[in-house]
Amino acid sequence: MKVIEPLGRRFFWVKSTGNIVAQRGEMSAGIESTKEEDFAVYVELSQYDPDAIEMTTFEPGQYAEDFKRAKEWRFNPHTGLIEFFYNDPNKPESEDSPMYQRPLTEEIINLKAADLVNKEAIALLFEMQLKGGN
Repeated sequence: MKVIEPLGRRFFWVKSTGNIVAQRGEMSAGIESTKEEDFAVYVELSQYDPDAIEMTTFEPGQYAEDFKRAKEWRFNPHTGLIEFFYNDPNKPESEDSPMYQRPLTEEIINLKAADLVNKEAIALLFEMQLKGGN
């Protein structure tokens, strides 16, 4: 039985290049469809072999801040992960190829974890120094 539920963003992208050829935005309510059903509905997909296209669906709200702040996005064909291109406020736009990167929300989580590890190491060193100073 199909269930009406919030739906996250869905992307269809070319496996060999990572280029997005069709996408669905978030929906507050809907019935999830299969790749086969989407190929029958999305006109943009009709020109592609389904085996050449990857489908990625995110949870509702997943990477919402990244989609809001990024200029564009694509999928890395080697890893299958989404990558974002953000405008750098310190640099004017150039004609160079954009530098895609992991979602900033993931980077923030990783940096916070690394910061905690560093603080724990500093506290341990400080404690060792206090004990060694007696």
